[in-house]
Amino acid sequence: MNNIDLTEDSLNKAPIADKLSIVEKVGYSLGDLAANLIFQTFVTFIAFFYTDVYKIPAQTATMIIFTGGMIGAFFSPVMGIIADRTQTRWGRYRPWILWTSIPFGTLALLAFTTPDFAPEGKVLYAFITYIALVLVYSANNLPYSALSGVITGNMKQRNSMSAYRFVAVMIAQFIIQVLLLPLVLILGDGDKAVGFENTMMIFSIVGIVFFLITFITTKERVITKVEQKSSIKQDIVDLLKNKPWVIMLILTILVFITLALKGGMYIYYFQNYVDEAHLAQFHQNIGFNNLIAGLNSLLTNAGLAEFQWPKDTAISGNSIFNACGIIFMIIGIGFSKPLADRFGKRDVFGCALFLSTLFVLFFYFYSPESIALMFGSQIFHGFFYGITTPILWAMIADVADYSEWKNNRRATAIVFSAMLFGLKAGLAIGGSLVAGILAYYHYNADLVVQAPDTINGIKTAVSIYAAIPFLLGCGCLFFYEINKKMEQRIEADLKLSRG
Repeated sequence: MNNIDLTEDSLNKAPIADKLSIVEKVGYSLGDLAANLIFQTFVTFIAFFYTDVYKIPAQTATMIIFTGGMIGAFFSPVMGIIADRTQTRWGRYRPWILWTSIPFGTLALLAFTTPDFAPEGKVLYAFITYIALVLVYSANNLPYSALSGVITGNMKQRNSMSAYRFVAVMIAQFIIQVLLLPLVLILGDGDKAVGFENTMMIFSIVGIVFFLITFITTKERVITKVEQKSSIKQDIVDLLKNKPWVIMLILTILVFITLALKGGMYIYYFQNYVDEAHLAQFHQNIGFNNLIAGLNSLLTNAGLAEFQWPKDTAISGNSIFNACGIIFMIIGIGFSKPLADRFGKRDVFGCALFLSTLFVLFFYFYSPESIALMFGSQIFHGFFYGITTPILWAMIADVADYSEWKNNRRATAIVFSAMLFGLKAGLAIGGSLVAGILAYYHYNADLVVQAPDTINGIKTAVSIYAAIPFLLGCGCLFFYEINKKMEQRIEADLKLSRG
């Protein structure tokens, strides 16, 4: 490629034609809000749903989550090939968001429905609905992710759009990790099976509407020229020779192993390890009980029914704990774009990921009574991890640009299949580890108090086991060559080549 001599300042100023409207950024971000309302419920609570609600043995749940997840992971590259070769008047990637919206919502509801089957029938139903949901998730989310690479070719605008997107992700994560279990108990009147079904009905309807808004408000602008078309074999060869793509694939798998493992294990941590009396006192000390009492006073004075926050201390603690992390993730996202613009995505991502990992490791040293330290570590972990969240996806879009820059061919969706394959594989491994670790340490959902070895295994899972993949991910970044200087060169060269 030509070596273009452009100043950093000139690269930082996007032409008017490259700038995206707020409407389009918000419209695009709603697609991730829709997907995450459904999929984060699936990832975070499917092990809990299988073992404690649908009453599937932990060993069987491990098999379902791992096998179904890996099937979905290997479908991602296939979906990338299909999406890159889709030709419609709406573009390549946008129509998939439209076509999969209703199937996605429907399968989400079915996956959290509990039909009264025999034990073998329960396992078969769970396995079929699990696989179907991860497949339609690939058909929806891979084109959605690839869309970010063709809405604009300007890397600054791409960083901005990623920040909007991951604010939406954090909103969805807040709803799922903070409000989901209370909603389940409220909407099911204490019956978790009914509550999960009613909650997912609401999420499915909202998700379908948001997907349609994303389809309507976005536009594909980076168009592949006819002479740039390539065969499937050539796309695969290009990928295997693309070192940044290989590194991002490994990194994504490792990141999502940790997210699935610690996210799925926290509810067990609060129910079985954290001291209930100290946790209840912590709720009182931080004013949470008074907050709920004040809210109910306002509602009753207005002639409305009280808000029935669950009196289950562990569920309340888990919800507040997750809320602290997510609020500070959102704050971290606010620092993501300016830091990435100044220091480059790779360096900011690596430093922030390492710092967030330290606060995960600290959980191993906390006693069941160290409630304030647990919450403090969650806050700092959430802040530093929040910085990494939009950068990860923006780096994948940069890898697609790198592939076009190196090979004069663009295959956006198959490049993004690295992210979706890594996401699915990581979630499958991490999610199955939740159930697998519980089975290894002899967790029994029918016991009021678990054995000491089981409780210690749960503590180790949310600390040491969860930190290991993050630390390995930090190591991968030493081999990732797209630093700030290379980002600028790639963007400048591609602007010339695209005319």
